[in-house]
Amino acid sequence: MYDHIREDSLYIMLYGMVTAMAMMASCYLLFRRANAIAPDITSPVRLRRWTGVFFAFLALNHVWYTPICFLTSNEDIKMIDLVGGLFDSMTFFPLTIVVMFIMLQDRSRPLWPIAVMFAPLVVLGAFCVATHSYAFQPMAYVYALLMWIGLIIYMVHATRQYGHWLRDNYADLEHKEVWQSFVVLAIMLLVFVVYAFVGEGTAYLYAMQVILIILICYLLWRVETLSDLNISQQQELPIDNPLSLSVRNRSASPPGLSKNIGPLLKQYCEESRLYLQYDINISRLAREIGINRLYLSQYFSSQGMNYNAYINDLRINHFISLYHEAVAAHRPVIAQQLAFESGYQSYNTFRDAFKRKMGLSVTTWMARQEMEV
Repeated sequence: MYDHIREDSLYIMLYGMVTAMAMMASCYLLFRRANAIAPDITSPVRLRRWTGVFFAFLALNHVWYTPICFLTSNEDIKMIDLVGGLFDSMTFFPLTIVVMFIMLQDRSRPLWPIAVMFAPLVVLGAFCVATHSYAFQPMAYVYALLMWIGLIIYMVHATRQYGHWLRDNYADLEHKEVWQSFVVLAIMLLVFVVYAFVGEGTAYLYAMQVILIILICYLLWRVETLSDLNISQQQELPIDNPLSLSVRNRSASPPGLSKNIGPLLKQYCEESRLYLQYDINISRLAREIGINRLYLSQYFSSQGMNYNAYINDLRINHFISLYHEAVAAHRPVIAQQLAFESGYQSYNTFRDAFKRKMGLSVTTWMARQEMEV
């Protein structure tokens, strides 16, 4: 199927462009720490490194297949294709899963199961290289597609868990959520796998390169705009704190402690207006009131809410108070400015939270308030 690409200079240029993009993206992520796309965001170092490695092997993949564009011997082309398939099964495809795992920062997921999952593909690829034939490829196709579908199902479930974890620990979700980008990325990679395993003809070859360009741009954007959530989870109360939770005693909170948390929150969060700090998270709040984060999380659960809902309720109530003060003083009301003064760094985050709490958009609510005056 590679015969016609030797005279297709446009495809060769496109192929070279993908190789160069992957090399540059790899060097950028591996050797530059500061973000160019979002300078105000600190992205996860672990994600940057693994994505940089992914781009490096993508570039090596393209370098390996480059001779196919110039060789005339079918046997030579066949061997390059077979070895390349084995190389992909050991590097490119497993690394896509590694990157998706690391995007979810709720916990450090072990990476060794990925090697176990791809081991059958590596074995089948090795047999193909050893026998110099495509006899085992149909089995590899079936296994790879089933494995990928299973991984997509798992990642959808894991991403939902990640969303729950975010809402239990963070008030401001800007630059933290990944489910929308993950869905797009997962579909893109699944399409790529289908093309890579069963595609034929010129359209297939062009489509694969276009998908790779989109993939490089998309992953680079996602890495640059995703906040590192490990920074805010590093500090905990010392073990000798009387309210600290020991490793052996994390399943339950001390008797009578829950009824004391409400007054502590009122004193150290509500009256002090700590909730107006946009980067406040549950670990910071727990330290401020002198209690372990897990106890605080248990308290919110017992009240039928999560940390995100608690902080957003306070912020929106503060916004409403500022709005009425401005109206009473006959000052101009700018919703975006009031949202920033209420602890929101992003107006989109405020707008979504406001609609969830009030059941109305900000503009609709303000219009109704004006009609009632």
